[in-house]
Amino acid sequence: MAPLEPWLLEMLACPRCREKLVLVEDESGLRCVRCRLFYPVQDGIPQLLPESGRPDQPSAKGSAQSREPAEPGGR
Repeated sequence: MAPLEPWLLEMLACPRCREKLVLVEDESGLRCVRCRLFYPVQDGIPQLLPESGRPDQPSAKGSAQSREPAEPGGR
């Protein structure tokens, strides 16, 4: 699978809240920095229909670099 081009990532926005999307570490999808929904990338094509979004969860390989740090005192 070809990686998403940086210029394309700059243009993409979350279909729910219109905030920036970031590529997760294993490049399996995009994560919204505001509402934290995960949108999969299939065959190099971001699936950005609102119903394609699902709550962000770390992948089996982990996506620690793309996740926001936990809030202090959070559980």
